[in-house]
Amino acid sequence: MSIQAVGLKAYNDALQGFVQKERAVRQAAQIPPQAERIEKSFAGTFESSLQKVNDLQTAKSSAVEAFASGENQNVHELMISLQKAGLAMNLTSAVRNKVLDAYRELSKMQF
Repeated sequence: MSIQAVGLKAYNDALQGFVQKERAVRQAAQIPPQAERIEKSFAGTFESSLQKVNDLQTAKSSAVEAFASGENQNVHELMISLQKAGLAMNLTSAVRNKVLDAYRELSKMQF
């Protein structure tokens, strides 16, 4: 037997083992073979991401107000909420900049 034949046989055996294990897991979990995949559009994903960033900013503002008024004395939670909101805003700005750069590049193309 050649090396290619041995490799192909090993690959097919592994694939069959995977298919059998997948069937066993589906039967145990009672998942139909063609379970529906939930797919979101780009706009939906983008909107939900912006909503999460907005929620983090709101949580940051309320944490700062609670700390300033003396309701909450936990500095660690305040700093964590500040860092989360800052990172989310930086990531959102970076994505926005990349999208704008891509748009500019596309607008420069001649068709």
